[in-house]
Amino acid sequence: MSSTVAMVDLDLTTAHFKGLSVHVVFMLIPMLHNHHREVHGDILTKLAQIVDQGGVKPLLDEQRFNLAEAGKAHDRLTSGQAIGKVVVEV
Repeated sequence: MSSTVAMVDLDLTTAHFKGLSVHVVFMLIPMLHNHHREVHGDILTKLAQIVDQGGVKPLLDEQRFNLAEAGKAHDRLTSGQAIGKVVVEV
């Protein structure tokens, strides 16, 4: 799993029971302070390769919205009912 969302509630119970590990990278703070920026560049390069190879696929919410329904899309996102990313088609 990967996410660009900083404010997310995750139930890691299943991961815990399966003995999985969770790795988190908070990229913004070190980058703002110019601390090992090259390392973050390497991380993003590797992630881009994984995406290009089809190893990362977005989880999209089943409900789609058009641009005129952007307010409804936001409501769905903030309601907690959305599973995955909310898509607004332009």
